[in-house]
Amino acid sequence: MSSRLSIIGIWVCFIILLILGIMMVASTGLCAYVPNGGDPSQFLIKQCCFGVIGLLAALAASTVRYQSMRPWVYWAWWGCVGALVLCYVPHVGMEINGERRWINLGVFSFQPSEVAKICLMLTLADWYTTHREMPGTFWRGFVWPGGVLFGVPLALILFEKDMGTAAALAVSGGCVMYVAGVRNWLLFTAMLVGMVLMFDMATGNDNRLERIYAWFDPQAFSQGVGRQQWISILALARGGITGVGLGDGIEKFGNLPFAHTDFIFAEIGEEWGLVGTLGVLLLFTLLTIFGIMLALQTQDTFGRLLATGLVCTIFWPAALNMAVVTSLLPNSGLPLPFISYGGTNLIFTIFSVGILTSIQRYTPAAPRDIWPRHLIKDS
Repeated sequence: MSSRLSIIGIWVCFIILLILGIMMVASTGLCAYVPNGGDPSQFLIKQCCFGVIGLLAALAASTVRYQSMRPWVYWAWWGCVGALVLCYVPHVGMEINGERRWINLGVFSFQPSEVAKICLMLTLADWYTTHREMPGTFWRGFVWPGGVLFGVPLALILFEKDMGTAAALAVSGGCVMYVAGVRNWLLFTAMLVGMVLMFDMATGNDNRLERIYAWFDPQAFSQGVGRQQWISILALARGGITGVGLGDGIEKFGNLPFAHTDFIFAEIGEEWGLVGTLGVLLLFTLLTIFGIMLALQTQDTFGRLLATGLVCTIFWPAALNMAVVTSLLPNSGLPLPFISYGGTNLIFTIFSVGILTSIQRYTPAAPRDIWPRHLIKDS
């Protein structure tokens, strides 16, 4: 498969997911609660605007050589860290549902963690390209890029109480480091330390601990913290094989909280059935495969690592979201890329597709198809 076919496949999958997302926001957004008696149709209007902005940003990114981003990588890193710190500043950072993920700029608000995904993938790709002979070393190959360049922003996201985004981003960064050639035992040790840290944070907070109890028995907590997952299970069950029909779901009418955002996958299951949920899973799987193929076919080290990271920042949040909705994992509050309502996530996820397009356009294809760790050592 050529790199051109890979990028076409990525665009086809993402456009279908985007159209499905707009349809589902139209279906669920009209039933969503709006503070101060606002018009629920604003969710659909805003989502369409976010989609247009994202598409324009992606088209612009696709025309710019991705290598031109490298001189600005560390400025972007400092900007990313500064924006994440602002989440903790009173009257600037917004606390919603006990989490400080947002910055309020008056006219609009946004989540710095969504910007951080791209910035951190750029930073790791640039570091391992500049120091391509050192990924197997302890300090320059693991501690500095993983513990400082990647670890500091990740810790800021984690202590915002955004454990879902932190987990997805940590796995994405680990994938980039693996492809770059970091030693397996170092990555395995980091994974164990991260799991212990997240377990300690989860069990050290009453609300998070109750979410874990609810995960084990959603029905017993169906009137409390386990309500979302319990209702989502009922919605998936009600949908059956083919669903009840677009717009005919009932759980979105005040039963399922955040049906238009974090739990929109449950409404896909209710209205489109198993056919719809498996279709979404297939589209994300195909998009990921096409992205991996694009990375494999990219001869430039920076482009290869960047493509790997960007694809992972789409796949892992999607996988974790669907796992939460189907109660395979405890509730963590992650949006479903391209589908859930939300401006920052949608715009920057589509922007990532634009960067992938730039990688395909402005780098020669690899002369042979082999595993990227070998390519990096050879380049």
